[in-house]
Amino acid sequence: MIDAIINELEYLIGLLVAVILGFVIGFERKLRYKEAGIRTHTIVCVGAALMMVVSKYAFEGQQADASRVAAQIVSGVGFLGAGIIMFRGQKMRGLTTAAGIWATAGVGMAAGAGLYIVAVGATIVIIVVQCICHINCRLFRTKRFYQVKIVFRNTDDESTKVKKLFDAEHFNSLSIKREGESTVYHAVLNTDKEYSSQTLNKIMAENPFILSVERCDEE
Repeated sequence: MIDAIINELEYLIGLLVAVILGFVIGFERKLRYKEAGIRTHTIVCVGAALMMVVSKYAFEGQQADASRVAAQIVSGVGFLGAGIIMFRGQKMRGLTTAAGIWATAGVGMAAGAGLYIVAVGATIVIIVVQCICHINCRLFRTKRFYQVKIVFRNTDDESTKVKKLFDAEHFNSLSIKREGESTVYHAVLNTDKEYSSQTLNKIMAENPFILSVERCDEE
């Protein structure tokens, strides 16, 4: 009886380690104002550790595959992470947070299995990678695209000229209307260059076939 209590107290150490490591990962996410912060990462880490402890030690001496519970943790946390991912405008958001929760579950599993050095090492790696990738360096900077709505008259090959002006390969959407004897194009395109209002006014002045142009980054 006493030995069983001592063993369970040892298992509890794994849960406490998971609490600390989950808290640390979540705190880094909270500092960056992400959707999932301290509570989410801590609970995921502890939950994964608890299920790993139950999977590994609760069925000792019985004919049971302990790895089955571990596999279900991975798939279950995958569904949790999928709920964080959102598609807003032209951008996918929440991928890094979802991946972080999935990795945090792995940390909890390692802690629950008694692999404390692996769990601590993985936590350090996760935080270091996050910090490095947030350095304001061109190498780690995510390429940003700006959306532009443009209306122009097309009499010859003005559509090609518009693409060259904004360094775009194609139009996201295009509608064509007849106005008298001319054809008017209403187009939306993406460009990786940020255009100020002064620059857009200059482009319109230098290209009379452009009737209007405006930025619309978020729809």
